[in-house]
Amino acid sequence: MRFLRQVLESFRFAWQALRSNLLRTTLSLLGVTIGIFAIIAVFTLVDSLERSIKDRLSVIGDRTLYVQKWPFVFDPSFPWWRYFQRPEPTYAEYRMLADRLENAEAITAMSGKGNVTVKNQNNVMKARVFGVTYAYNVIMEVPIEQGRYFQPQEMEAGRNVAIIGADLADNLFPGQYAVGRTLKVSGLNFIIIGVQERQGTGLIDVNGPPDERCIIPYPTFAKLFQSIRPGVSIAVKGRAGDEDLMELESEIRGVLRARRSLKPAQEDNFSINRPEALMAAIGGIFSVLTLAGWVIGSFSILVGGFGIANIMFVSVKERTNIIGIQKSLGAKNYFILFQFLFEAVLLSLVGGLVGILLVYLLSFMQLGSLDIQLSLGNILLGLGVSSIIGVISGIIPALAAARMDPVIAIRSK
Repeated sequence: MRFLRQVLESFRFAWQALRSNLLRTTLSLLGVTIGIFAIIAVFTLVDSLERSIKDRLSVIGDRTLYVQKWPFVFDPSFPWWRYFQRPEPTYAEYRMLADRLENAEAITAMSGKGNVTVKNQNNVMKARVFGVTYAYNVIMEVPIEQGRYFQPQEMEAGRNVAIIGADLADNLFPGQYAVGRTLKVSGLNFIIIGVQERQGTGLIDVNGPPDERCIIPYPTFAKLFQSIRPGVSIAVKGRAGDEDLMELESEIRGVLRARRSLKPAQEDNFSINRPEALMAAIGGIFSVLTLAGWVIGSFSILVGGFGIANIMFVSVKERTNIIGIQKSLGAKNYFILFQFLFEAVLLSLVGGLVGILLVYLLSFMQLGSLDIQLSLGNILLGLGVSSIIGVISGIIPALAAARMDPVIAIRSK
C-alpha cells in the first residue's frame, strides 16, 4: 500500500508540474500530436479503404472459381501476348461443366456490356447490361427489393425480362412502381420483374455501379450483343466445407482440357481464377501504404520525443532544489524516478490523445463513398506508441534526477 501511495503521489506531482507550465506543455506535445495523428490517420484511412474494397469484392462470391480467358495477375511484367490468342469460354462449355461437375454447388455463365442505352419513353440512361444464367444469384449477391428473381423457364426460353438497379428504376420510372412495366434495352422491349436494393457506389465496383445494372437472361443477351463473338465468364461455387477447392479446380481443368482436346504436354488455354488473388494484391498495396504511414509519422514522433526529452531536462534542472529537499525527507530514488517518468509519459499521452481526437473528428468527414471508421485497435495503437515515446524520452532525465546527491541538490540554485 505504501508503494502504491507513493506511485499515486508521483503521478500527482507530475500532473501539477504540467499544469504549472501550460504553455510549455502545449508546445511540447505538438510534435507527438502531429506524429500520432499522421500514423493513426493513415492507418484509419488504409483500414477504411481496405474494408470498403473487400466489401465490394465480397459480392463476387466465396468458395468460387472463375473460368476465364485472362488470369488474375498483377505484375508489370505480365506476358499478355501469351493469353491474347486464347479462346473465350463459351456457353456450350458452361453447359458441359454444369452437367459433369460433381463437386460444384452452383455454376453460372455471365457476360456484360457497358454503355448500353436503356429507356422508358423520354427517360433515357446508359447502363451496364448483364446476361446471366439461373444460378447467378446463388453465387453473386442479388438483393431484390421489389418483385422477384428469374424463373428457370424464363432463363431457358430466353424471355425478355429484366432485373434493374435502383438508379435505373428511379430515373426511368420516377415516382412509379417499376415492376411489371416495360423498358427498352437497345431498342428491344423488356418487362421488369424485379428491382434491386440500393447499394451505392463503391471505390471498386467489379461489374460497374450496382445501381445502374440491368440483368437479363443470357440467351437473350447473346442474341442482342454476341451474335458475332459469343463468350462468357463461368463462375463455379464449391460445396459447403470445401474451402481449398482443389478437387473442384482439378475437375474443371480435366473437363475443359478434354473439351478443348489439349494434349498432356500442352499448357491450359484457359485460366481458373480465385478471388483470393485480388485480395492478396490489395493486401500488398495496403501493406505499402501502412509502411508509408509509419515512416511519415515516425519523423514527427521523433521530433516530439526530442522535444519532450528537452523539456524534461529543463524541468529536472528547475526542480533540483526540490528534489534535494524530497530526498532529505526520505524520498526514495524510485519515487523521484516515477515523478519525472510519469510527467514525460503523461505529456506524451496527452499529445497522443489529441492526435487520436483529430482522427476521430476526421472520421465525420465524407470522402466520396468512403466510410471512415476509427477502430479500437488503432486507438490502442496510438496510446501504446505515445506511452513508449514518453518512457523513452523521459527515462534519462528521470534517472538523472533519481541519482542526484541530496546535499548537492539542496545547495543548487
